[in-house]
Amino acid sequence: MDKLNVLVCDDDKAIVDALEIYLKHEGYFVIKAYNGKQALKALSEQEVHLILLDVMMPEMDGLSATIKIREERNIPIIILSAKSEDTDKITGLNFGADDYVTKPFNPLELMARVKSQMRRYTTLGSIAVKSSTLKTGGLELDTEAKELKVDGENVKLTATEYGILHFLMSNMGHVFSIEQIYEHVWNEPSYFVENTVSVHIRRIREKIEINPKEPRYLKVVWGIGYKVEKY
Repeated sequence: MDKLNVLVCDDDKAIVDALEIYLKHEGYFVIKAYNGKQALKALSEQEVHLILLDVMMPEMDGLSATIKIREERNIPIIILSAKSEDTDKITGLNFGADDYVTKPFNPLELMARVKSQMRRYTTLGSIAVKSSTLKTGGLELDTEAKELKVDGENVKLTATEYGILHFLMSNMGHVFSIEQIYEHVWNEPSYFVENTVSVHIRRIREKIEINPKEPRYLKVVWGIGYKVEKY
């Protein structure tokens, strides 16, 4: 595969320049932007495989940019923010981000998260399965085309959402804890990850369920975890 491109968007030029050094050291090509509008322009002009996106920026903030990006693209988005409260993290994930890193961040930890998201995006779940299509009821997950159909209609998933659904549909009927889901999909140890996983689960339900509050497919087993029902 050709060199992977990371779009770094932050209104603090020093942060962008510092991230460029670390990313280039890991072999990535870096595209720079300093507000949401510049990020959207860069996306329209160049191929981007992952975005590091600040929240508080002039002209267009990171959350507004995330909403616009998610209208057409499923590339991984890691939000960078000085706000550490859980509500802010959940807001970022609800808006379509795949991960959230609080400033000031450890560069090595951030690079590990970039690699994890990049692996998931470029492989989109590499578990070997006997059939290229996983089916249950009206859900059809094509593991070769990396496409989901719900009752015959194509449904867009982010790389993280695909990873979760692929994992659960590859093991239909089996219940997995939040920690097991996180460690499999994110490929890193799970520490206080309940909100992260539950927000992604909720977003998947909103895309695949007629009534997300009474799910037919992606079910919770209270006190244990989640499973995809086999029909």
